[in-house]
Amino acid sequence: MTGRITPAQGRYAGKDAADRRAERRERFREAGLDLFGAGPGYRATRVGDLCKAAGLSTRQFYEEYRTLEDLLADLHLYVNEVAEKAVVTMLPQVRELPLAERISAYTHAYVRGAADDMRHARIAYVEIIGVSPRLNHQRLQRRAVWINLLDQITDDAIEQGELAPDDYRITAAALIGAINGLMHDWVVGWVAATRKEVAQELLRIILGRYRLTP
Repeated sequence: MTGRITPAQGRYAGKDAADRRAERRERFREAGLDLFGAGPGYRATRVGDLCKAAGLSTRQFYEEYRTLEDLLADLHLYVNEVAEKAVVTMLPQVRELPLAERISAYTHAYVRGAADDMRHARIAYVEIIGVSPRLNHQRLQRRAVWINLLDQITDDAIEQGELAPDDYRITAAALIGAINGLMHDWVVGWVAATRKEVAQELLRIILGRYRLTP
């Protein structure tokens, strides 16, 4: 005799359990982007607020995340991946250009990927800061990814004879720190500028260190 399939195992409205769970998780992420990145912010949001915005129950939330901090951590990784993809996608497209033009393309791609959606920028540069040791560690891990990417770009330029040999690892750390600082101040409104102006200022800083002209 065929066993009975429970709702959790079977299909409902044409979707299996995995599809339904992925859809719920996406709705919680979108609600988190709205509340953490455009609304009251992570610290002022409660689980009930998030569930109401997502149109889901608290029980469904706890099936996906243990705490709101887990959701913030998830979103922080997601917005970083969006920005990283914007830069990595640009790499092969500008490979044949002079170094200064490649760096210009990377810088604009980064700012576009990080701040085309200002909810992403607020989560990446503001909401994540000082939440917990765990998230501070995650933030530093993601910062290391960006440092390594910039390091690889300069190593390739040295190999091609476009940059003089030097210890650019410390440069990469300094530049990523400057980028994070400016982006934070811009997102919170301490710097009045357009996204393009922010990208141009970052580009001037980067090109100046590498002694390149646009």
